[in-house]
This record gives sequence, C-alpha cells and structure tokens, in this order.
Amino acid sequence: MLFVSLPFYQQAYAQQCSINLNFGVIIDPKHIRIVEQGKTLVQINHSKQLFISGREVSLSIEQQQLLSSFSTGIRQQVPEIVSIAVEGVDIALKAVNEVIAGLTGENSASQQKVQAKFDELKWRIRARFNQSADNYYIAPQDLNDYDEMLTGQFEQEIEAMISTSIGSILAAVGQSILADDDNSDYGGETRITTFDTRLKSISKGLELEVTERAKALDKKAAIICQKFSQLDEIETLLHRAIPALKKYNLIKISN
Repeated sequence: MLFVSLPFYQQAYAQQCSINLNFGVIIDPKHIRIVEQGKTLVQINHSKQLFISGREVSLSIEQQQLLSSFSTGIRQQVPEIVSIAVEGVDIALKAVNEVIAGLTGENSASQQKVQAKFDELKWRIRARFNQSADNYYIAPQDLNDYDEMLTGQFEQEIEAMISTSIGSILAAVGQSILADDDNSDYGGETRITTFDTRLKSISKGLELEVTERAKALDKKAAIICQKFSQLDEIETLLHRAIPALKKYNLIKISN
C-alpha cells in the first residue's frame, strides 16, 4: 500500500545551500520590519526611509539605492519561501487524496470530506505566514528546515488526516469486498488480489506525478537559494555603507 508521511516532500529538495534568518521579518505594503521577540529593531519605510532602534538614519543617495535594492529583494523572496513551503505540503496531501479518489471514486463522500479538510488546512498554513494579500511574517529560522515552519498543531493535523485517510482507504476496500460477496462468483482472495493490483497501479501512477512535482519544486528551491545568496551580498554592501546595521544581519548563507 502507498504510504505518505509528512517529511517526504522535504526529501525532494536538493541542499543547494542553507538559508537562515537571524531575526523575524514582517512585511506590509508600506513597511519592512526586522524584529526580535516582538520588538522592532530595524524598520524600512517605502524602501527608502530607515529607522534603527526607533531612530531615523539620514541616508545618502547611494545608501538609499542599496536600501531600496535590499527591500525589493525581501519583498520578492519572502513570499516565495511561503509559497514553496505550502506547495511542498500540497504535494503530500494531494498524494493521499488521489489514492482515496482512485479507490472510492472521484467526488465520493469520503474523497470530498478529505479534500475539504485538506483545503482548510492549506489555507490556515498559508495564513500563518501571509495574514492578507500583501502582509507576511516569518520567524527567525533555518529556511531549509521546513519541519520548523510546520511544527506543532499543523504537523499533528497533517499526520492525523493521513492516518484517517488511510483508514478510509481500508474501509473502502473492506466495504467493496463485502458488497461483492453476493454478486460475484469469485472468492474473497481473488477480490483482494484485484484490489491490491488496482492500488499498486494507482500508486505507480501517483509516484510518477509526485516525482515530477518534486523535481519542479527542487528547481524552485535552487532559484530561491540563488536569489537569497544575491540578496545576502546586497545586505553585506548595505552594512558597509551603514555600519550601524551590521549587528542586525538578517540573512546568513552557508553552502
């Protein structure tokens, strides 16, 4: 039988580099804030106005340009990190959902129930990072460790849903075998073998699909890694231009 576990989608990522955020980041349409334990350490307004520890820093044109480049990069890459985390979860959930649909029938009561729960969970996972259309928050963490992004309640819910879904699959198999008892000339062993063959066929096709999606996700992860590396270089230039920012180094990259 096909089994899908929560960490499976993480294994799809090639370790192109390790991206670590040393502080939390809050983004809204007007501001970017670098925070620690709820306290704003650095605030950037409209990509050109800088506050450090609540005090505005006067900037030259060159400093403004570096600050603008850094701000633009943060606004582009943080949503990408959120997207790739949610997409990774989606691969795992879709795999389970398609097995159920293949055995119980597309749009069956069991399949619709599981699909509704998965949709709700994905919405709440995204809401954890993306409070509204243009508002994001990511806590300080290693961005390659997706377990850290999905710990606690979400991880437990996903595992519970997968367990329940596997139960639904077994129940569907059992009900179908019982329903066939009065309508088939074949023995129970033959019907079980037929179901086993059917499940293996579903699993094989699904494995190919999941592999392709995982490869695509891996390519996205590599691109994100490259862009964060470029952003880290801009941050280094920004720290040279504004030494007071150096102790608030946000991005750390290691290969």
